[in-house]
This record gives sequence, structure tokens and C-alpha cells, in this order.
Amino acid sequence: MFDPEAFDVITLDCYGTLIDWQGGIVDYLQPVLERHDAHVTDDFILEFFAATEPVLQREGGKYEDVLRGILDRFGTRLAFVPTPAERDGFPASLGEWKPFPDTVDALTRLGERFKLAVISNVDDALFSQTKSTLTVEFAHVMTAERAGAYKPDNRIFEAALTAIGCGRDRILHVAQSLFHDIAPANALGLATVWIDRNQGSQGAARETQAQPTWTYPTLGEFADAAVG
Repeated sequence: MFDPEAFDVITLDCYGTLIDWQGGIVDYLQPVLERHDAHVTDDFILEFFAATEPVLQREGGKYEDVLRGILDRFGTRLAFVPTPAERDGFPASLGEWKPFPDTVDALTRLGERFKLAVISNVDDALFSQTKSTLTVEFAHVMTAERAGAYKPDNRIFEAALTAIGCGRDRILHVAQSLFHDIAPANALGLATVWIDRNQGSQGAARETQAQPTWTYPTLGEFADAAVG
């Protein structure tokens, strides 16, 4: 049984957990691909993204350049060359990606009981475009840009834990991606909640084996269990 009294801080993934990143990815890329006469399914886009993103992240650099690089790889795979405007438009579109319908209410309720922190694989400037849509104040924000590492690298989690300054036994990590979040958080000894928004399907993250401490289908249902 989940015991909310056991925790003081909730760390959250942002894109995929709070923000509909898969919807944002598809909504931007499908029109680009169609303009280049490249007709693929939404599932193909998400699977290709899932395979390509970690490769480019391991090369380092800012996340806006990772997104440009992913579009370049789509072009190589589907035989077209994206325009400079299309390449720049991909990271710029992130500010238009929307919170899930349950996100804002769930964050508001969770914030009344816990300190909230974000651990996100983006740049500071990109997260600033999203922050206003979430309408809550986060006690801590750790981005890949600040940490110099992308999830699932332990360094971004360690940087966040240091900034939070709380015993990790009092921290609960909540996220949608088993690959980016649940597996590395488990390895660091954190309790974890998997928000299974994809109902078990892969989506835009690589498949991996990880066993969360608890699982909820939505952030709203987790908030119900945590604060009522």
C-alpha cells in the first residue's frame, strides 16, 4: 500500500509525465514529413524517435540540437532534407506541447502536501516555455543542461538529489518512462511511481525491464492516492 506519510519530496519527469510529449512530437513531425512526401504512421514516428534520441543524447550537446538531429535522421531514413526552418521549428514547437488533462489539478493537489521538483531531459530555455503551463512553483528544477547529462544517466539524478538536500528515503520519483526514469531511479535506491500513460506500450521511449514500487494509470489517480 502506498503511504504518503513516508515522503516529503516528489520528483517528477516533465515530458511524457506532465506534458503530452508524444502528441507534441507527432503533431509537429507529421506535417513536416508529409510536406516531403514521406508518409508514415504515428507509431513509426514514435518508435524511430525512441531509437534515435538516446544515440544523439550520448553525443552530448543541448536538447534543442538533439531534436534538430532527430529530424535530420528522419530525413536520412526517409530520403529528404529538412529545411533550416523545419529543423529550428522542432525545438520551438516544444512550447506548444500541452499538459495532460489531469496534470495541473494533480500538481496543485500534490503541491499542497509535498515539495515538488522536476528532473527533465531538456535545456533551461525550453523548460521555461513549459513552466507557465503547469501553474505551480517547483522547489527545484534539474535539467540536462544544468547537470551535463541526460536521463537515464545517474549523474542528472545525483545532481538533483544534491540540490534537494533531503535523504533519498524521503524522496519519491514519479515518471512515465521506464527507460529514462524508473530504471535509473530504482538503481539509486529511490522509491518510484510509474504513471503508465501508454497502458504498457512503448511509445517514444526505449523498452526496458524495470519494476516500479507502485503503478498508476494517470497522475490524477496517483494524486487521489497521495492526497485524496
